[in-house]
Amino acid sequence: MLHKHLPKWIAATAAALAFAVVAPQAAAAYPDKPVRLIIPFAPGGSTDILGRLLAEALHPILGQPVIVENKPGAGGNIGGDYVARSAPDGYTLLLAAAGPTVINPSLYANMPFNPAKDLTAITCIEKEHNLMVVTKSLPAKTLQEFLQYVRANPGKLSFGSPGNGSPAQLAGELLKQKAGLQAVHVPYKGTGPAITDLVAGHIDFMIDNMPALLPQVKAGTIRALAVPSDQRASAAPDVPTFDEAGQPGFVVMAWKGLMAPAGTPPAVVDRLHAAVVKALQDPQLRKRFQELGAEPLGSSPAEFAKQIADETVWWGKLVQSTGTKIQ
Repeated sequence: MLHKHLPKWIAATAAALAFAVVAPQAAAAYPDKPVRLIIPFAPGGSTDILGRLLAEALHPILGQPVIVENKPGAGGNIGGDYVARSAPDGYTLLLAAAGPTVINPSLYANMPFNPAKDLTAITCIEKEHNLMVVTKSLPAKTLQEFLQYVRANPGKLSFGSPGNGSPAQLAGELLKQKAGLQAVHVPYKGTGPAITDLVAGHIDFMIDNMPALLPQVKAGTIRALAVPSDQRASAAPDVPTFDEAGQPGFVVMAWKGLMAPAGTPPAVVDRLHAAVVKALQDPQLRKRFQELGAEPLGSSPAEFAKQIADETVWWGKLVQSTGTKIQ
């Protein structure tokens, strides 16, 4: 009887040994084709700028091109949902920001995906300063002059954002709440168009990510008044914090992270995490990030997952307190 079953036993053993040898090789081979990095916003904004810098830096580390694709719309939900529904193989990634991952669940009654369940955290790439800027035609040269001017002209000034429910809108609504201001929100389809109108004087002020706004400040087309951070930004050392400018307790930081579809193999997540950490150690990339107002991080997947959970609660309370709604 033993002799009769020997061929099956040998075949089973051979298959197991083959799997044991091939499986690690397959994992080690990732990636063996180009990787797509989905930017859930329009070109020209902070997410797009930093995402393209990261994609370029990852190319030599991964040994494959990292192709950037913009899929804007619905406050980042279109791009986020696209990644959430993609194959969990590490070849479609999300350049994540606060909007589609921690804010939108409190804004949208019918989210197309659940960020906490449908996406896997890989790393928080960086944290970045926001910047409050005004159009050059506005007479205010300091934050206190600005606040006095808005109070003297209730409801006459407008502030822009990349869209309804965006972190930039919520930051503006929070400032209105804390400083007792009346101003009109003007949503745009992306940060780029909002900045264009700010430069042209069609809107009066913005509070948005520094990487997108700082080049215009340095070019002299708009004026920076303050950073809503607990310390000054090394990229704009002459710009005071809100605390220093006389409006205490106003801190709203931004961040960018890397996420993949839920179910992505741990080995692939670890490979991507290690690649981002290595990229962020490059002095040239670090310098470029810091020049834009972004501080490189490279947190662990577990740390990033906890950050997302904690910020979902924080932003949810802010959405509720400001009464922000999607129009």
